[in-house]
Amino acid sequence: MKLYPLFADLSRRAVLVVGGGPVAERKVAALLGAQAQVTVNAPTLTPQLRQWVASGRVAHRGDAFQESWLDRVWLVVAATSDTELNRLIATFAELRRIFVNVVDDATLSSFHVPAVIDRAPLTIAISSGGEAPMLARLLRERLETLLDHSLGGLTALAARLRKRIRVRYPDMAARRRFYESLFAGRVAALLRQGQPEAARLAAEQALAEPSVALAGSVVLVGAGPGDPGLLTLRALRALNEADVILHDRLVSAEVLELARRDAERIEVGKQAGNHHTTQDGIHALLLQHARAGRRVVRLKGGDPFVFGRGGEELEFLRDHHIPYEVVPGITAALACAAYAGVPLTHRDHAQSVRFVTAHCQSSRDSLDWAALAQERQTLAVYMGVAELTGLQAQLIAHGRAPSTPFALIENGSRPEQRVITGTLANLPERAAVHAVRSPALLILGEVASLATSLAWFGQPPLGATMRDIGAITPARRTVVSTSANDDGVLAAIHRA
Repeated sequence: MKLYPLFADLSRRAVLVVGGGPVAERKVAALLGAQAQVTVNAPTLTPQLRQWVASGRVAHRGDAFQESWLDRVWLVVAATSDTELNRLIATFAELRRIFVNVVDDATLSSFHVPAVIDRAPLTIAISSGGEAPMLARLLRERLETLLDHSLGGLTALAARLRKRIRVRYPDMAARRRFYESLFAGRVAALLRQGQPEAARLAAEQALAEPSVALAGSVVLVGAGPGDPGLLTLRALRALNEADVILHDRLVSAEVLELARRDAERIEVGKQAGNHHTTQDGIHALLLQHARAGRRVVRLKGGDPFVFGRGGEELEFLRDHHIPYEVVPGITAALACAAYAGVPLTHRDHAQSVRFVTAHCQSSRDSLDWAALAQERQTLAVYMGVAELTGLQAQLIAHGRAPSTPFALIENGSRPEQRVITGTLANLPERAAVHAVRSPALLILGEVASLATSLAWFGQPPLGATMRDIGAITPARRTVVSTSANDDGVLAAIHRA
């Protein structure tokens, strides 16, 4: 269940809490902090609840729960030990379209009470959807140590100046830069030092200073193969500073989720046979947004300098005098191999590794096949799914053994990762049987034989089975060995 995060204004709004024990007391305390008008329904109350009732802060009903008590109520909290009563309250609330929280019962609840970090007026809420409240509390405890208490004062100061800042900086990008300087500069430091008046004066002074024309810039960022956990800290910072993000088609949605919410996202993906945004078009977009004073992130799958045309884009930016920097990413060969349990080099199998791209006929024809076909090296082939038959033919023709193992890794590092194994002899057929699609990386060499024994992420590798052998046409098939392990995986299949 994915919840929609929502902060509710309960000030002077009626809320009913059914239950009078310690759990109900905690719920009432939080509601009073939000200035809600709380009514507690329970025959007996904790001493603290009785004190709140006596002082007039909380209303009390001591008789049995009645459905009519839900009239004009905004929220309901069921905090009793009576399961059937909790279920009845949830049913009546649902019929009236009133949000209800049943303590320790996520299935009956239409809203969940999060773990809260209070830096009023700044509030940070953490929810596990009611599934793991102890984990939410653990995360809250960790974040409490990282977030200074001066953040509340900083929030209040920003709210006080908000209208003047909007008038002073009508351009969104300029306004954002001012806020960043406010939140990370001298004003924030003065608040941390317990000097709120000095902080206010410093903010007023900054707001009165003449504005400076914004200079645009571009950051080439490597997004890695898809797992957002593989982003570098610098890449994450760039994504949160960007005004515009030009991203490749294969950049994962999970990585894009880490970017600032109001950044403009423009997909400029290219794939074989379908260049819906040409490289010249990408250059034009980089120039357009940078000259408009925006901070542009050019987000590329993998690493920008490994088959990513990062060099071409930097040359264009240099020629047009646009400031730039580069944040490297984990390239697909490194990440996919690691997530498939395949070491690219190994003392017993391979002393070198070559990165190759073979996504079209022209790129295939320009390769040094004699060098690529040498033994005891690893080939990491990018963008080669559509050219596997030609790749196989060239390597075998130049001396690479048909028995050379391969691992074909689709969606490497992502939850849907698949690893298909076999030998060079049956590479195209294995890919066809399993309908391999881009993005996929091919690792060819002796190290690929370790994919099964060293696998650790996702589903086990898909080895060759009798069904796969049947998919290979008889004219192209000779089975040299059909010894099988316990999984029914054939040890070797060789082309005649």
